[in-house]
Amino acid sequence: MYSILQKNLENSALIPLSEERKTVLKPLIDFIQDKINNNKEIRLNFICTHNSRRSHLSQIWAQTMAFHFGIKNVFCYSGGTEATAMFPKVGEILANQGFQIQSLSEGTNPVYAVKFDDNQYPIICFSKTYFDDFNPKSKFGAIMTCNNADEGCPMVLGAEARFPIKYDDPKAFDGTSLMNEKYVERSLQIASEMYFVFSQIKK
Repeated sequence: MYSILQKNLENSALIPLSEERKTVLKPLIDFIQDKINNNKEIRLNFICTHNSRRSHLSQIWAQTMAFHFGIKNVFCYSGGTEATAMFPKVGEILANQGFQIQSLSEGTNPVYAVKFDDNQYPIICFSKTYFDDFNPKSKFGAIMTCNNADEGCPMVLGAEARFPIKYDDPKAFDGTSLMNEKYVERSLQIASEMYFVFSQIKK
């Protein structure tokens, strides 16, 4: 894993989690552990309204933490109730935190390759619906990362289970003096919670 990313990962592990958040995360931990125990692939689809910020951050950090803890057969995805674009600030913050970001295409919905290690396959990021052909159709856990998606999708077709693990939207600070700080804060919060989730898994 890249050295700057490794340092930020270790720093995220020091962020305290409340008992309330640990309770929120516990069903996801149990879902992953059950898959491990039964030698099954683990497919996680992180869903938010526009698949532009929180769902991408969650997908990327979850895949990174699975690698960090040596949890095999974890495949992380993201999607929205509608497709827009991955917000550029997300890629900027992740690059500053140690990921390598490569632009694969431009336009209204750019495609990015996000790498956390030289020898690992990149995470392909672009905005898409959660039911897009790029994402799994069945046997996955749906992690709802925002209120709108959780309330707007009472059913996620093909999901074995759904987990409401919601994060405040850093979009609220777009165009303000706090924008950069809040995106960093949200990224590290998600990193800390995904660190906790995968640290609890027994291989």
